[in-house]
Amino acid sequence: MSHILIAEDEKRITSFLEKGLGAEGYTTTTVDDGDQAYCHAASGTYDLMILDLRLPARDGMSVLRALRADGSELPVVILTARNTVQDTVTGLQSGADDYLAKPFAFDELLARVRLRIRGGGTSPEPTSLDVGNVTLNLKTRRVRVRGRWLDLSAREFALAEQFMRHPDQVLSREQLLSRAWGLDFNPGSNVVDVYVRYLRHKFGEDRIETVRGIGYRFRVE
Repeated sequence: MSHILIAEDEKRITSFLEKGLGAEGYTTTTVDDGDQAYCHAASGTYDLMILDLRLPARDGMSVLRALRADGSELPVVILTARNTVQDTVTGLQSGADDYLAKPFAFDELLARVRLRIRGGGTSPEPTSLDVGNVTLNLKTRRVRVRGRWLDLSAREFALAEQFMRHPDQVLSREQLLSRAWGLDFNPGSNVVDVYVRYLRHKFGEDRIETVRGIGYRFRVE
């Protein structure tokens, strides 16, 4: 049974992770500051660490750099509210195996955890998704449309990733809310529709098709 270290000081998120990972058969240990995170991670008793960057006592980036300087190969998945391209690049260059921005979908986090534990942090992973003339870079969180690179916000990226992982499939608003952002469906909310409009503006109006009464489909040219 794999043992996961959770370094997170937000109790709500900690509880959510403990319950979700526990239901999937993982053992978890939680710490809420950077000093504890480093000591636990350096002990060699864990299979993976989920690391928040904004920890008290010692920030998560400092913890990560110290571990890598010590030669630790513990797989580290950063889970943070810092969601700029530069934050992502810095995290990966500092030795993180993956980088996931809050708000996050638990299914996506779980998939990344499984990949890293199974491969010991070294399994090859696609760095981009390519659908027609659209390329989504999973490392830099940028998109290239017809040869032009564009930046995406955290929510735009999460939604685009779901569409491009399921090309030509009809995805309901409920599925998109849950998978992309980890949100419960609210019939009165139009957040999915709003961000679909944003993506259409960047990808092209005809790229994302409305399936009346159901949801949306990312069309393959």
